[in-house]
Amino acid sequence: MEKRDEFLCGVVEGFYGRPWSMEQRKVLFQWMQRWGLNTYLYGPKDDLKHRLLWRELYSAEEEAQLKALVSEAQRRGLRFVYALSPGQDIVFSSSSDLTLLKRKLQQVAELGCQAFAVLFDDIDHSMCHADTEAFSSFAHAQVSVANEIFCFLGEPSVFLFCPTEYCGSLCSPSVSKSPYLLTVGEDLLPGISVIWTGSKVISRELSADSLLEVQSVLQRSPLVWDNLHANDYDSRRVFLGPFKGRPPALRGHLRGLLLNPNCEFEANYIPLHTLGTWNQAGKRERKGRQIRSTEQRSSAVSSRVKPPSSLDGPNGPQSRGPCSGTALPPGSAQAQKASVGKDNAAAPLRNEDRGRGGASREKSPGKGLCAGKVPLSEAQVRLLVGLYYLPHEHGPQAQNLLQDLTWLRSNCHCVSINGNGKKTHPHKVEEWRVRACHFLATCDEVAALHGSVVNSVNRALLYDLYPYVWDLRNTLLVAKAFISWLEGRVVSESSSLGSWKNCFHWCGASSGAELLSMEAEPWVFKGGLSGEVQMLLPVGTSTELFNHPPPLFPTSRLYNIRPFQHKDKVELYRMVRQLHQRAKPAQDSAVCHPDFIGDRYLGASLALCPEYTFVLEDELGVCGCAVGVLDVRSFVKRCQASWSPALRDKYCPRGPHGASGHTAPKEALLSLIDEQEYPDSLLYHFPSQLRLDALPELVDCSVSRSLLTSLLTALKANGSQGVFCEVQPTDQPRLEFLTKLGFLEILRGEICSTEGLVLGRLL
Repeated sequence: MEKRDEFLCGVVEGFYGRPWSMEQRKVLFQWMQRWGLNTYLYGPKDDLKHRLLWRELYSAEEEAQLKALVSEAQRRGLRFVYALSPGQDIVFSSSSDLTLLKRKLQQVAELGCQAFAVLFDDIDHSMCHADTEAFSSFAHAQVSVANEIFCFLGEPSVFLFCPTEYCGSLCSPSVSKSPYLLTVGEDLLPGISVIWTGSKVISRELSADSLLEVQSVLQRSPLVWDNLHANDYDSRRVFLGPFKGRPPALRGHLRGLLLNPNCEFEANYIPLHTLGTWNQAGKRERKGRQIRSTEQRSSAVSSRVKPPSSLDGPNGPQSRGPCSGTALPPGSAQAQKASVGKDNAAAPLRNEDRGRGGASREKSPGKGLCAGKVPLSEAQVRLLVGLYYLPHEHGPQAQNLLQDLTWLRSNCHCVSINGNGKKTHPHKVEEWRVRACHFLATCDEVAALHGSVVNSVNRALLYDLYPYVWDLRNTLLVAKAFISWLEGRVVSESSSLGSWKNCFHWCGASSGAELLSMEAEPWVFKGGLSGEVQMLLPVGTSTELFNHPPPLFPTSRLYNIRPFQHKDKVELYRMVRQLHQRAKPAQDSAVCHPDFIGDRYLGASLALCPEYTFVLEDELGVCGCAVGVLDVRSFVKRCQASWSPALRDKYCPRGPHGASGHTAPKEALLSLIDEQEYPDSLLYHFPSQLRLDALPELVDCSVSRSLLTSLLTALKANGSQGVFCEVQPTDQPRLEFLTKLGFLEILRGEICSTEGLVLGRLL
């Protein structure tokens, strides 16, 4: 470990967010030891005494924990690098600050740490007046402090310096002409290694040419702080894919490579496993080059004594060299399979092996990410990794899902009302339906995956990955409902609100890749796969419809949102009657007809515009519905012409009794057929109306948001610019119910009308 030329390969805990626990770090060390990694850098941004309160010494309790961690790393044969980030408020010319910096690092050195890093990343370039007087440049100030600390610590074999310009995109005007980097290269002591992230903060690939350029400027081989799997910049993304885009041969141009991975510890199994594969492949490749070079020199001498053919026999050097086998390239299907197969039952992921030091292994596939009685199958692991792959690319499952959704929305005119006025070839219609079935099946697979993650015995895995799987599940509930709704339901040119000339304005870009150029950082487009699916929907720009916190108590119950079918009427009528009786048990007691409540609240919409009703169902059946009216003005006229007369015939027939023997009191009938008049000022901004109902037993209230979003998606697709919901201020139970479901929060606006409280939202 004292070799200055040893290649440093391992993990840097350098993300923003909640740091890992001590127990998680010990599990990490087991992984690293098993997979041939040798270096761990401690630098979590949210450890107050690492960054914000860097001047403060660790308490006795903190000292004990840190000492135990250093000892554990050394016991596993790992180099422990302690990093400090004083750059936010250090005064470089202050002898007091320099003394405090030395005191802090000396405290850590006395705990057994022998490797250090001083980080000046993500800080302002400006200097205070005193520093401006003392140093010729910002780089000069940083280098001066780093050199003094390096000498103070006895010139340790590993001492890392992170510059403020730590990647190509941050260099001004360029890497080769940056005065800052040139100063670092010229003035930084040669024993200090410089940290570099590549051409970008999060580099898609690393190339030998770019590394040679920075090596020339820095006058030393850089150490790569690799943010490929870092996810602290986007709360909706996690990266489970393999370490790739960095050829193993790059080791020859580097001092080392440390991966800064996902904040969620359990998400890093495959990334770190494949990093180990990459490291071992690089070792073999370098050793192979050395052996081949030796063999070539030996061959030149031996050829004067032996015929060349004698070197090519079955026992010759070529058949017994260390490179006779081929390593799995990171990112290949075989490497991914290895990461969830051969070593996927590693001790840190199996409760029964946590005390065995990682000695026990099972070779059954699919148990790396989920252990116990309910493991994820290998197919589910592949699906999970494909959905949450890498920052610059999706896995095959996610790619197929986005391609299907993009194609279906672009070709929905084939199965729409009137087919856009053109005759569509039957094979095109069949292709649309086949691809729709494939897309819906993928959505169902994600829903099943969500349930399997919830049922995992590995609770650490559940709580690390659940918010991401839950978020995608909810987004796909909306997308699935929308694709199911599209067939035969998009309006024709004759609609007063929507037309084929404008209905495609609902959708954003077809994918995040179109918004992200090859040069853009991944955080330019938020949301990952969930965000891209969202942007393909009519209400995709309304992020608050999709971004909300997951439930405190995860549930594996399966939900489905689909367009209304006529057979659902009985269940919906029964549900709203049940809800009404719970809220107002003493009212309308004289109304004995079983259809009265259903007719009052749902009947007209189901009869006159059923295409704007969505049904929510769980494993037990129908548990909610969202009912909409696209054009309230037109709807009111149709009610007066057909719906109201039908109700009079049903509840007040000319004979003494109706066909069913039920009558309705005059007051109840009037409340049923009385047409509400809405002011033009309301309908001008909010031409559409909606109603949401769901059973109180709904376990995951977040699906009600997806239900409502499904209806808003359909209304928006057909031209609506705004929607409102009427709620009587005196109806306190319903107000409380809608508040619980997040309904009022989604609608956002409040407009008080003379007849009641009307909540509206622009689309």
